[in-house]
Amino acid sequence: MADISDVEGAVSDVVTSILYPNGSAQASVVGSLCRIYRGWPTAATLNADLTAGVVNITVNSDNDAGRITTRYLQQWQTRATSPGTTVGVSGQTLTISGVPAAGDAVGVVIDGVPHAYRVQPGDSVDLIAANLGQAIQATRMANYQGFAVTIPGAHAVSAHVVCDSLASVETRRQEKDIRIACWCPTPSIRDAVGAAIDTELSGMAFLPLPDGTQARVSYRNTQSYDQSQNALLYRRDLVYTIEYATIDTDMLPSMLFGVSDLGDNTTYI
Repeated sequence: MADISDVEGAVSDVVTSILYPNGSAQASVVGSLCRIYRGWPTAATLNADLTAGVVNITVNSDNDAGRITTRYLQQWQTRATSPGTTVGVSGQTLTISGVPAAGDAVGVVIDGVPHAYRVQPGDSVDLIAANLGQAIQATRMANYQGFAVTIPGAHAVSAHVVCDSLASVETRRQEKDIRIACWCPTPSIRDAVGAAIDTELSGMAFLPLPDGTQARVSYRNTQSYDQSQNALLYRRDLVYTIEYATIDTDMLPSMLFGVSDLGDNTTYI
């Protein structure tokens, strides 16, 4: 779920990449040291930085109430996920392989009787085989060694592996103004920093957020402050409107064993 803190953090990351396209170990595009962070600067720290020629760029949400822009009906969307564990069947023998992932559900049907095991964190293919073998031993004979399980006397053996699927729904969509304030020691540095950030952001239609969604970016206004009690302070604010979605997520279990009937065709899983 994307929160306003995620939006501010994403904007901070973009501003950092604009001013330091080659990484923070290299010089900024304006030649001055730039500190980019969320929030508001403290007077003492800001004055010390300005005296040393250091630029501060702060990112925070404006005090405006914002606007709700919800325009879609709520509808759960499921993201297809494949299990990491795989099971092969050869006659009476099951072979566990793959890269097991916690939450994978391994199932086997032996002569019509189902058995299952849910993979736990840290499980190897050998542990899965051992736990599945022990589950089968509750009803019949089974031998397990390494990553293989053998069921003597079995006539029909089938196996299936599933995993939980991530589902999400957009519960709300909103607009919020984000203020990027450039606190600079000289007018020329202020102009260079403001122009560099504004040029790149104005060409950005969408902003990627940590939850995998995209936020809409649109320019709002620019404000400059030349008159200040601090003679070293030259400031320019860039305000951009960010439209982003609030997402609720959940993990949905997948059917391991069951019966489906579609068009009078019965399929046993």
